[in-house]
Amino acid sequence: MYSLILFAHILSAVLSIGPFFVLLPLVKRMETASGDVLQSHIVTFKSATRLVKHAGHVLVTTGVLLIWQGPWGWGTSWILGTLAVMVGSVFFLARAFTPTLRKFGNEKFNHLQLVKKLHRSLWIYIFLLSLMLWFMVDKPNFW
Repeated sequence: MYSLILFAHILSAVLSIGPFFVLLPLVKRMETASGDVLQSHIVTFKSATRLVKHAGHVLVTTGVLLIWQGPWGWGTSWILGTLAVMVGSVFFLARAFTPTLRKFGNEKFNHLQLVKKLHRSLWIYIFLLSLMLWFMVDKPNFW
């Protein structure tokens, strides 16, 4: 059973990080897109973030099960580090994408500024996810 949970955990980690790399070229195309093409890019972006959100739910659930069934305790440094980054990333994710995507319909906001904000947010979130991935794979002992 542990192996199955571990597989689900790894698969959900891939689904939590992978779509953001696909969104990088999409954001580049959003710089020059307008009208229906821009709207289709926004829908694609929203769908990808929704996939990441649900994969994150599986990731957290399977992570809890792995800690419960595995040899590591909740006080292990790499687990606490992962949890700290995860809490920060949840707050970041809630403010980074959806509010920015909603502003595309508003004429008051600069199109290129919004695209730049999405691009920067993507890289920040990729960094946060990569940091958590490093904690889970390398399991560094900080104390």
